[in-house]
Amino acid sequence: MEIAIAIILGACALGAGVAMIAGIGPGIGEGYAVGRACEIIGRQPECKGQVTSTMLMGCAIAETTGLYALIIAILLIFVAPGIFVNILKNALI
Repeated sequence: MEIAIAIILGACALGAGVAMIAGIGPGIGEGYAVGRACEIIGRQPECKGQVTSTMLMGCAIAETTGLYALIIAILLIFVAPGIFVNILKNALI
């Protein structure tokens, strides 16, 4: 029983770590988008408003991927172990 609980806790922690890898993508993408926007504004300053608004919208959409990964990781750390341990205990009764 204790080994099964330890496996559940380890799997949840491993899953949370893997979920947080998804935070790397939005960071790289947003950095690239901001860099390209600065380059475009430097070449054509008159289109600053359009480029900035489009860049901010894209960054906001990209950031949701990281937030979803954070929510999944928090659920895997704090909620899932209790649910899975209760399922295990109910199955053994």
